Amino acid sequence: MTSTNQRWSVHPDHGPYASGLDKNAANFAPLTPLSFLARTAAVYPERTAVVHGGMKRSYRELAARCRRLASALERRGIGPGDTVAAMLPNTPAMVEAHYGVPMCGAVLNTLNTRLDAAALAFILDHGEARALVVDTEFGPLMREALRLAGRKILVIDVDDPEGPGLGERIGEIEYEEFLAEGDPAFTPLYPADEWQAIALNYTSGTTGNPKGVVYHHRGAHLNAVGNVLVWNMPQFPVYLWTLPMFHCNGWCFPWTVVLQAGTQVCLRRVASETIFAALAEHGVTHLCGAPIVMSMIVNAPESARRPFAQKVRMMTAASAPPAAVLEKMERLGIEVTHVYGLTEVYGPATVCAWQEEWAALDPDARSKKLARQGVPYPVLEGLEVMDPATMTPVPRDGATLGEIMMRGHDVMKGYLKNPSATEEAFRGGWFHTGDLAVMHPDGYVEIKDRSKDIIISGGENISSIEVEGALYRHPAVLEAAVVARPDEKWGETPCAFVTLKEGAEVSEQELIEHCRRELAHFKAPKTIVFGPLPKTSTGKIQKFALREQAKKL
Repeated sequence: MTSTNQRWSVHPDHGPYASGLDKNAANFAPLTPLSFLARTAAVYPERTAVVHGGMKRSYRELAARCRRLASALERRGIGPGDTVAAMLPNTPAMVEAHYGVPMCGAVLNTLNTRLDAAALAFILDHGEARALVVDTEFGPLMREALRLAGRKILVIDVDDPEGPGLGERIGEIEYEEFLAEGDPAFTPLYPADEWQAIALNYTSGTTGNPKGVVYHHRGAHLNAVGNVLVWNMPQFPVYLWTLPMFHCNGWCFPWTVVLQAGTQVCLRRVASETIFAALAEHGVTHLCGAPIVMSMIVNAPESARRPFAQKVRMMTAASAPPAAVLEKMERLGIEVTHVYGLTEVYGPATVCAWQEEWAALDPDARSKKLARQGVPYPVLEGLEVMDPATMTPVPRDGATLGEIMMRGHDVMKGYLKNPSATEEAFRGGWFHTGDLAVMHPDGYVEIKDRSKDIIISGGENISSIEVEGALYRHPAVLEAAVVARPDEKWGETPCAFVTLKEGAEVSEQELIEHCRRELAHFKAPKTIVFGPLPKTSTGKIQKFALREQAKKL
């Protein structure tokens, strides 16, 4: 499953295979996910491609609109190597941008809708955006970002009929008018080299400015295929957009779903009632999201729940799903697949691949297996847990900590205009994730913490994830996050931030005693703070903000 011991051969410049067998147009084409839309629109032109509110569009319509977008951009002077930014929620325009922008040779930069104006201005400037497609809901925010960026950018407004009716137009043309400028018979520009950039995504940037992660056509194509393979995704899935499409290009699912001729159900507002409504009304079969989305589902009030008959599969990443949540999802008829990845690897790059013998385990033991980050995607050539100082694999004992390292087709090109960060990330011929993990004897990786999230108390390492798992096993706990709090005697002690379920009551001391029953006493939190947890746009808890709070306690 790993490749620390791989070797690569180089064919000699002599012998029977050295001449007369060159690449040509008949036997080689650069990989690109743009080919998925061309095929599906030709084979299944009348199948429903996109649903948004009461609107449905076929693959014939989707392909024509994407070609119009590419044509209109080209007529405005935008082409190969240019950046087109998109400030959009999960709407049809965002799906179209994933095809129309690269169809004219440009690079799509999807913007995080929860960033502030200063961060967005940095991204527009650093990415050298030539055009911006913006939903009117974000008009006031982007007006300020454009002022701060000081760049002359073509701004195209999307006035979504399903939007909240707030915001304002700030551009020179509305999206539908812009598409009308384009030619539906436009011939797309496919990449001459599959290494060409297709997308630009910025990291969260918890300290300093975010880094621009550059994806290539080859990686986007292969990771989309990898999604199909690890999920055993059938043809004609009905996919619900609960994951923000701006996040790692929606983990490549705008391309994956089209490859399988599926239907993309856009969800502008993610809430328990809108999720259950989509499951019931559209027959949704697949969705993705952080554990917070699972929490929305399993803790939905009865008034929001709707019955659904179909089997549903959910892919989740970020922190390991608590065993109790996995069990509740199973009872609802939703099968959870746990994946792991980063922006730098196109979203998910490992999967907790199901083993048939796990079916015989009791629910708690099975949930512990399913919470691991697992094994490589078929398109990830190398996955190891290594000592970053020696670059040697740690023992496969499920106990020795090391850093997760990756290499393969779905690793980024590098960081835009940041060669030193790129060199450091790829040191030793591996991508360094910064995540600490163990390798189990069966070859499955299990994350123990981010390197910066390990708590060192009295010289002992404490995994914040392990403590969080104990907290989640208390019936009153809805959400939990654990960080280090500075301590004069111990150096650091675990500090827990907890959100309780509606109507639940539990004291700080009761929770600490619960953790002491679950863990070694030194691992139990010394402090517990109750209240809502700060989150990123993708539902990840912002531990850097909690660390700052803990310092001030």
